[in-house]
Amino acid sequence: MKFGFKKTVTLAALLLTGATLLAACGGSSASDGSSGEKGYVGIAMPTKSAERWIADGNNMVEELEKLDYKTDLQYGEDKVENQVAQIENMITKGVDTLVIASIDGSALTDVLEKAHNEGIKVIAYDRLLMNSEYVDYYATFDNFGVGVLQASYIEEKLGLNDGEGPFNIELFGGSPDDNNALINYNGVMSIFQPYFDSGQLVAPSKQTSFNQIATLRWDGSTAQARMDNLLSANYTDKTLDAVLSPYDPISLGIISSLKGVGYGPSDKPLPVITGQDATVAGVKSIIAGEQTQTIFKDTRILAKNTIEMIEAINNDEEVPVNDTETYDNGVKVVPTYLANPISVDKDNYKVELIDTDYYTEADLK
Repeated sequence: MKFGFKKTVTLAALLLTGATLLAACGGSSASDGSSGEKGYVGIAMPTKSAERWIADGNNMVEELEKLDYKTDLQYGEDKVENQVAQIENMITKGVDTLVIASIDGSALTDVLEKAHNEGIKVIAYDRLLMNSEYVDYYATFDNFGVGVLQASYIEEKLGLNDGEGPFNIELFGGSPDDNNALINYNGVMSIFQPYFDSGQLVAPSKQTSFNQIATLRWDGSTAQARMDNLLSANYTDKTLDAVLSPYDPISLGIISSLKGVGYGPSDKPLPVITGQDATVAGVKSIIAGEQTQTIFKDTRILAKNTIEMIEAINNDEEVPVNDTETYDNGVKVVPTYLANPISVDKDNYKVELIDTDYYTEADLK
């Protein structure tokens, strides 16, 4: 693992009509601010319900148009059939490159083959496209490293490396249809497993495998319901010391559950709670002293890296990658361009988020 983490169409008319209708359901944004002389890029994003995907899409469109690319940005709204139709529509309209942040990384094999047959290069964006040889490149953050950062934060806060413990902890994972969630989990367990083995960390629920802790669609209300069940079944006479949460909306659901059974006051403080994506709501929760930490993944950097890849493809140059070993999609190892995640808490959020102009002070009020 890189970045210094040691842990290591005969019915074409009908197809176009149907795809256009479905695309409209998910929302689309075809650019008209560029002549498109450099090329035409289709950008398929999973949903507008998470603010980071809106930022990702807007950043890429803005930067590509500056370089004189035409763009088509579409959101599938977490419906796989929408995303498939939107990508088919982009292929029909003649895009040169596809950038795809998938809803379900294993559900696009047929449409990826269609893209390949039309000579369209495919870049998987932040979520690896699985089980297809027609994925050319992958742009993402170091998702193993995200898990390492989250778990290391709990390790430090609890003093595990100094021999402190035992502590009660519960683990939450991301969506089982998102390969990043498993990679994230593996990063977490690279830090936590020795502490579970030694007894310094204890999960009273005994739920520590990825399948046990996964949260479909990264949904906060699903996580809250699971936390309710964990508390009622395991914590009537125990105190919860830490929660490994993989994502800010999940963290906020967990916090709601904990506050519902009396956590929060000085005599029963909230446990250490991690997160990811540095959402506005998550950072506000950190400032308020509830969520403890999040992982900042600067979408501007990811967009920049992806555009560097598009430019190299367009210019028949060597495409920038920095990992050619890690990201196996079940058919091939996909050449990958990794960006670094950053751990953020109450002590450094101003430096990392405000001083870098990602957010303003007013955004976080």
